[in-house]
This record gives sequence, structure tokens and C-alpha cells, in this order.
Amino acid sequence: MTAETPPLRIALVCNTAWAIHTYRRGLLRMLVSRGVEVTVLAPRDRTFPLLEEMGCRCVELPVASKGTNPRDDLRTLAALYREYRATRPHLVFHYTIKPNIYGSVAAKLAAVPSIAVTTGLGYVFIQQSRTANVAKKLYRFAFRFPREVWFLNQDDRQAFIDQNLLVHPERARLLHGEGVDLNDYAYSPLPRVNPSADGFIFILIGRLLWDKGVAEYVDAARRLRVQYPYARFQLLGPVGVDNPSAITRAEVDAWQREGVIDYLGETHDVREPVSNADCVVLPSYREGVPRTLMEASAMGRPIVATDVPGCREVVEDGVTGFLCEVKSADSLAQQLERMLLLSHPARTAMGVAGRAKVTREFDENAVVDRYKGTIRAVTGVSL
Repeated sequence: MTAETPPLRIALVCNTAWAIHTYRRGLLRMLVSRGVEVTVLAPRDRTFPLLEEMGCRCVELPVASKGTNPRDDLRTLAALYREYRATRPHLVFHYTIKPNIYGSVAAKLAAVPSIAVTTGLGYVFIQQSRTANVAKKLYRFAFRFPREVWFLNQDDRQAFIDQNLLVHPERARLLHGEGVDLNDYAYSPLPRVNPSADGFIFILIGRLLWDKGVAEYVDAARRLRVQYPYARFQLLGPVGVDNPSAITRAEVDAWQREGVIDYLGETHDVREPVSNADCVVLPSYREGVPRTLMEASAMGRPIVATDVPGCREVVEDGVTGFLCEVKSADSLAQQLERMLLLSHPARTAMGVAGRAKVTREFDENAVVDRYKGTIRAVTGVSL
């Protein structure tokens, strides 16, 4: 872009500003440094000031993530349509289910080009319910409008194709995760050599949702602490979030009183708790490509996760960590015990292999280049 040409206007829309700030900082830094006017549309949270400090314009968006009231969803649609008509962005990226559905429709009505990024299929593909069926119908209607529909893993892409949810399947693209900054998440040696003497820390990081396998994690912790009292099981992430699968603070407090879980609260910088852990755990029911696992692997932490779409993109079973059966506390406990009993050199080797895999497959720079190519193809502007 030259000084004579008006700046490119790019909008990113999500059901949480936190997710934009946490997962897409590399993209935002690139866009702002190239003189792009970046607008973030999301419900207001503590990351609005952080995004504004980066140079983004933030607009509060009404999104009822947990609700199914059509009036609330129409408010989201109307708010996005008004914003797009007023600011005329050159391209909009939509993330998460309601921005994907209602944002894609609003962008079409406002004659604004858009890209839909399915960051994970969540409860729509985990549960069999009327709400899930309605969501699939809405996906099929809305996803005829974006220029492209991006999926983070092959399983999610194939699920949409198999269930005939893409009117234009040729527009489906595989992003293969949203990448991790390898400089920000530098390799860190394991903190303890002798677990029985020094303790052993497992940590689960993410929004505290039942769909993340938190119940199985707590159950496995109960069992293992009987035989391995030096093992500690931490939870890190927001509680009581706006999601149908949300866990309440009262439930977390009860686990703490029981002495089975250490709840660390939430933070926008997970590097210190990851570096202090011996193993990162994610027993999720389904993921896009989980950022927490990419970050943990980049820092050299072995992983225990479920053998489900998303998690198995990051974890190579027996090489960078262990995979367990989904929704099985028994299988999870077995794999956690297996990790606990590994020698320090074996766990270190897993961490080193994880760092190498993330460097090879999930470098954020490659993802940012993908965004650049798409922006150029849609707008004609090279960044």
C-alpha cells in the first residue's frame, strides 16, 4: 500500500475478544505493521484494552454464545450488518459458530467479502440434539456465502462434506491449525528430575467446559492421588463462561475443597504455568487444533490427550505424548500413570520431539503467510 492509497480495512469477528488476542496476535501484529485498519468485533472483555494497545479498533458485539433465542441471534446479525454497511471492510474473517453463521449472512447482505474459519466443531458435532440439528441447517445456509471456508483439521473438513453442509465444497480449505509463535514459546527444560521426591505436576489449560474432558480429568486425579500422593493436578482457565458446556465456580471450589484439584484461575500468558508443569493434559471430546497443545509442545512438554480430531494432529502417540480414549476416565488415568512412571530422559525426549513437530508443522509464520495470500487474492493488495 502506498501513501496515496486508502488503508486496507480488515475485520475479525469472534464470540470472545480473548480468543482473538490469544490465538491471533501474530496476524494482528503483521496487519497493523503494514498499515491495515484492523477492527475486532466481539463481546467486551479484559482484552479490549490490550487489543487497542496493539493498534486495533474494538467494537462491542452482542453474542449470546449459550443461548438459542432467535431474537438474540438476530441482534448479532443486525449489529454486524450495520457495522459492515458503515465501515465497508475490504475483507472479514469470522471465527466460532455464531459469528460464522450470522456474520457470513450479514457480510453477504452488506456486499462485503468474508472468510469463515471453523475453529472447532464443538457441541454441534458432539451432541445429538435438536439444537445441534438446527445449527447444522444454519451452517448449510450460511456457508454458501463466504469466499472460502477454512478448517483447522481434515476430520472437521470431511465431516462438513460428508454431512452435505457445504453448498460449495470446492471452497473448503485446510489451514492445519492457527500456529504458534516459536520465539514467544521457547523450549524450556522439564523442571523436575525425580517425581516421587520433587512432585509431579499435570496441568489442563483452557476454558473450563465439560466438553474439554474436565470431569474425566478430575476422576483420574482422584484415582491417581491415592497411589501417587505427590502428583498434583492443576486447572487453568476461565470458569463459568458463556457456553452450553460451562462448568460453574461452585463445582471447581468443591474439587479444591476435596483436595483433588488446584485451580490457578486464568491468565493471558500461560508460559509460566506450562514451564512449571511436567505434563500438559487435554482430554477434550473434539477440537479444531488446540492452541494450548501446540504451545505446550513448543515449550518441550510431553502431552496426554484424547484420540480425537484436533488433538491427534498435535500429539504423535508414543513420540510426543500419549493418546487416550475419549470420555474414558479409566483410559486417561492409565495414560497419566504411564507418563508419571516414565524416566526423566524419556519424558525429555518426548518434549524435544514435540518441539520439533511444532516447528515443522505449526510455525505461526506459515499461517500468517496463508492469511497474506488470501488477503491478496480477495483484495488485490499485497502486504
